[in-house]
Amino acid sequence: MFARKRRPSTPGDIIRAHYLDERGVSVAALARAIGVSRKHMSEIVHGRSRIGPSMAARLAKVFGTSTALWLNLQAAVDAWDADREARSWKPLYRFPDAAD
Repeated sequence: MFARKRRPSTPGDIIRAHYLDERGVSVAALARAIGVSRKHMSEIVHGRSRIGPSMAARLAKVFGTSTALWLNLQAAVDAWDADREARSWKPLYRFPDAAD
């Protein structure tokens, strides 16, 4: 598999580019539609807060997408961040492959 050179787009990047900016919707209006504070929605849009399953389900209903879309976007970012953090980590022991 290829090594990705840049961090994947966060769910907030996608929200901002494809749903807010493109449609002229404000963060405050989205927050009201979803039922969260403007501050919390701003944290998501600016990549400072993660998307959990319940937020993913709310976004899916508001935007007419799937919950899986938002969870997969978040999982890609989480995996990238975890791989970056673990770069210098070495296991104490590596288990051998299973025998056939």
